[in-house]
Amino acid sequence: RDLQAAQQRAAQRRALLPKQIQWPAELPVVQAKDEIAEAIQKHQIIVLCGETGSGKTTQLPKLCLELGRGTRGLIGHTQPRRLAARSVATRIAAELQTTLGELVGYETRFDRRVGERTLVKLMTDGILLAELQHDRELNAYDTIIIDEAHERSLNIDFLLGWLKRIAGRRPDLKIIITSATLDPERLSRHFNNSPILTVSGRTYPVDTYYREVDPEADLEDNVASAIDELWGRRPDGDVLVFLPGEREIHGLARMLPGRFPHAAVLPLYSRLPAAQQDKVFSTGGPARIVLATNVAETSLT
Repeated sequence: RDLQAAQQRAAQRRALLPKQIQWPAELPVVQAKDEIAEAIQKHQIIVLCGETGSGKTTQLPKLCLELGRGTRGLIGHTQPRRLAARSVATRIAAELQTTLGELVGYETRFDRRVGERTLVKLMTDGILLAELQHDRELNAYDTIIIDEAHERSLNIDFLLGWLKRIAGRRPDLKIIITSATLDPERLSRHFNNSPILTVSGRTYPVDTYYREVDPEADLEDNVASAIDELWGRRPDGDVLVFLPGEREIHGLARMLPGRFPHAAVLPLYSRLPAAQQDKVFSTGGPARIVLATNVAETSLT
C-alpha cells in the first residue's frame, strides 16, 4: 500500500514538470547547459565553478527540472542569506511563468512558501541544517544544490561534511556544489574526486576611482559628496553604497533625501521586512540610492 501511494505521488509530481523551459541565451551557464546536464546524469556529485554573473544560481534548478529531478523528492537549493533565497525563488518562478509558492517555493527563518505542488525549494543553509535533526538522510529531497560554497560559513561546512556521509547511503541523491572563488580541487577531493566544471562569468566595463576622504567630514558627508561626484559623470545611474551595518544605513537614510530630493533612497539589510527589501528590485521611477550591508554581495547579481 505504501509503495503504491509513493508511486502515485511520484507520477503526480512528474505531471507537474514544466513542458517547455525558456533559457536566457545571454547567460554563460546556458552555453554549457548540455555539458552540465551530462555530468549530472553520469555522476552523483559535481562541483561547478561559476564566476559572478554566470547565471548558475537561477539556471541550475531549471536544468534539474529538465532532467526530471524533483519528482521523487524536492530539489533543495541553499543560499547563505534569507534575502537571496527569497529573491532567487522569485526570479526562477518568474522565468518558469509560475506563481511563487507553487512550482517554486522558499523557506527562511521567518517565512515559508512551500506547497504540495512545489518541486524546487530555495532556503538558507541554516534551514537545511535544521531539517537534518528530524530527516537524517534528507529523504525529502532527490537533489541538493549548495550554492555559494565559497562563503565557508559553519553551516555550509557542516552541510558539506554531512552530505559526504549521506551520499554513500543514498546513491539516488544528486549533489551539486557551486562556488565562485573557492579552490575547486579541495572540494572535489572532499567528495571523492568528483568532476569539476567551470563556467565563465558575464562581466561589464568597470571604472574604478579612488577619492580622498575628508577627515573633517563625517561618514554621511563623505558618502554624499561621493554620490555628487558620480552623478557629475553619469546623472541617470543608480548608486549602490556598501555600509558596515544598520546604524550607518539609518543615519544616511535620514540625511540623503534632503540632499538628493529627486532620488529614491532605499535601505537593504537582512532584518528589513520583505516588502521593503523588494523595493530594491523594482524598475522605473526615479534614480535610486541603495544603502546595503554585505547582503548585496552575492546571489543578487
